[in-house]
Amino acid sequence: MKISRRAEQIQPSATLALSAKAKEMTAQGINVINLGIGEPDFNTPKHVKEAAIEAINSGKSDFYTVATGIPALKKAVCDRIAADSGVHYEPSQVAITVGGKFSLYVLAQTLLNEGDEVLIPLPYWVSYGEQVKLAGGVPVFVSPENGKKIGVSELKKAYTERTRILIINSPQNPSGLIYTKDELQAIGEWAVAHDVVLVTDDMYSKLIYNGNHFTSLIELGEKINKQTILVSGLSKAYAMTGWRVGYTVGPQQVIKKMGAIIGHATSNLAAVSQYAALAALTGDQSVVEKMRSEFEKRLNIVYPLLVSLPGFLLKDKPEGAFYLFPDVSEAVKLTGFSTTEDFAAALLEEAHVAVVAGSAFGMPTHIRLSYATDLADLKEALQRMKKFINKHM
Repeated sequence: MKISRRAEQIQPSATLALSAKAKEMTAQGINVINLGIGEPDFNTPKHVKEAAIEAINSGKSDFYTVATGIPALKKAVCDRIAADSGVHYEPSQVAITVGGKFSLYVLAQTLLNEGDEVLIPLPYWVSYGEQVKLAGGVPVFVSPENGKKIGVSELKKAYTERTRILIINSPQNPSGLIYTKDELQAIGEWAVAHDVVLVTDDMYSKLIYNGNHFTSLIELGEKINKQTILVSGLSKAYAMTGWRVGYTVGPQQVIKKMGAIIGHATSNLAAVSQYAALAALTGDQSVVEKMRSEFEKRLNIVYPLLVSLPGFLLKDKPEGAFYLFPDVSEAVKLTGFSTTEDFAAALLEEAHVAVVAGSAFGMPTHIRLSYATDLADLKEALQRMKKFINKHM
């Protein structure tokens, strides 16, 4: 059978492939420490699970829902955004989706025509470019001049008459860096002036550390707000990765068309997940702070250990999310490997530590490690990495 050209050009998710390999080794009895997957090691809060059980027992989860989500959940999203940012939306501006990943996918299908260009800053989350290609668009990867975050000067150089969308992810996966209010203001004003749609991926907005501050593009005045579509979800902050709850918030006409695509693609997010999400957004928010505090503690312990490894360079301490993204080009040279991919593969095979090579994020001299795992395992993983490097030096 012939495979479509569209499918042929798509690369598998590097993070999911790495996680699958690590799980396969674990199933063989190998003690693998998996730092490759972006998944909190906490269980979903008890009251969220109980709400799901109640929805099942009462029969509320037994039937199809509106494609864009149950009204109560869409209102809860609006209320949570208002409480967090002071920005007000109507439920008709919300689409509930099968994870934030599907929100981004449906947005690309909704907004892009063949050949439309999407500006994607480096480093980028692994699925941005592939989703653009699946919609017939062209991903344009924008490299920051300072090696950290892009600004207006880089956008001017990358812009063409076919530029349609700019994706901003803050806190950033994989670097953990946050765009400041002033940086976002300048980017937002540029986008408005050039009629470029802003897609703000705020998935990690509740995971901010060490006194740093998060600002969303939606907060920066009416003109920028109207040009912005918000994508987020409950996977990270509420430890609900398995429930697959994401959402998009934006202009009603965009949400309406997204709803039509969702209706044909998935019908709706599983009803039981929607009732669980409702409990998460309207219930006790201290569970979020408990997890955030623990991630902050791990970051502050692990960061100095990581930068002490031979050949590891990470000048900017992450400010949010739960990733470390060091430049390991010197470590690769010291250990005699040809590429970062070879280094990461050997690290998994010999030291049984799983990390993701930076090429998956557009920066092949880096690796990504997640510290969303037990602190004892993190320390053990770094010890294994140190022994591995010393062995090959």
